[in-house]
Amino acid sequence: MATKPTDKNTKAEILTAYNQLVEEKKALETQVKNSQKQTAIPAPAATIVKEVVKSEPKTIMNAALIQDKVNNTIASLDSLQLGFGAAVSELSEKLTTEAAKLAEIREGVTAEITDLQTLHSLEVDEDTFEELIESYETSSKAFGEELRERQEAAQQEIQSLTKAWNKEQEQTGIAVKERIELDRKNSQREVQEYKYNLDLQRKLDREQYEQQQAALYYELAEIKEAQEKAWAERELALAEREKTFNETKAKVAAFVQDKEKAIEKAKGEGKGIATYQAKIKSDLYAKEVEGQKRFYEGRIESLEDTISNQGERLNSLSKQLEAALKQVQDLAVKAIEGSANANSYQTLKEITLEQAKSQAKTK
Repeated sequence: MATKPTDKNTKAEILTAYNQLVEEKKALETQVKNSQKQTAIPAPAATIVKEVVKSEPKTIMNAALIQDKVNNTIASLDSLQLGFGAAVSELSEKLTTEAAKLAEIREGVTAEITDLQTLHSLEVDEDTFEELIESYETSSKAFGEELRERQEAAQQEIQSLTKAWNKEQEQTGIAVKERIELDRKNSQREVQEYKYNLDLQRKLDREQYEQQQAALYYELAEIKEAQEKAWAERELALAEREKTFNETKAKVAAFVQDKEKAIEKAKGEGKGIATYQAKIKSDLYAKEVEGQKRFYEGRIESLEDTISNQGERLNSLSKQLEAALKQVQDLAVKAIEGSANANSYQTLKEITLEQAKSQAKTK
């Protein structure tokens, strides 16, 4: 059976395949004709009559087989006809394409010959193409030798460059390893320095915190001492004022008694001018005593108001002191626990200054 031609087959191979297809077609047509003739020839009448009973099954089987063969043959012919038509069409297209290419090549050769004749004044004869081919082969060999030499030189250059590159890579790898080791040592040293500085800073912070705590307790002691001193001074002032109040009260009582005695004395004296003068003196003295009494009574009222105000002030200051001490204690606890060192210290200083201002205003 002929093989189907492809684009890679040559013109001769395509023609051979075409001839094979033609032969196969003829052979198949012959087989079909022979099979049709065999089915068309009738058997002798006598033979048919004699063997009608015996050969009826066999004849039916042979007829069925022949019919199957005919059908298969017809199907093969149809498929062959289709394949043959496609092959012929494809072959025609290829032949047309090859003919067009051949015409183009001939035109190109003719144009090249014309150009060569024009450029080099060549006379084309039977040996011209052979000479050109030999010249081409010589040039091709020279070019091939030159190409081989260049390839060898390029290969040697590539090898030398590869060796240099490998050496450079090796040196680079060593430098990279050294750089990595140096970076590792630097990182380790930086970590150690960071830990040392961190520990030192924590130590300094702890010392500063302890100093702040000591200063805070010292200021608390000074505040407490100042408050106690202020209370002692106020108690002393209150005692002095109470003493003055008692003395003034005693003087007022003595003036009242002296007035009554003077009145009784004036009544017991004689009449006349003496009585009149005594009365005048008594009235004057009574007025003087009355004025002093009013003065001392006003003084007593003023002192009582002052004592009352001082008591209220003392109670208010006592409450403020208790609140301030409680705030100071709370801030001290927070400072000891380390929750707000700087803020607690600053708040404590503000409270201390406020207490000092209040004391200054009170004084």
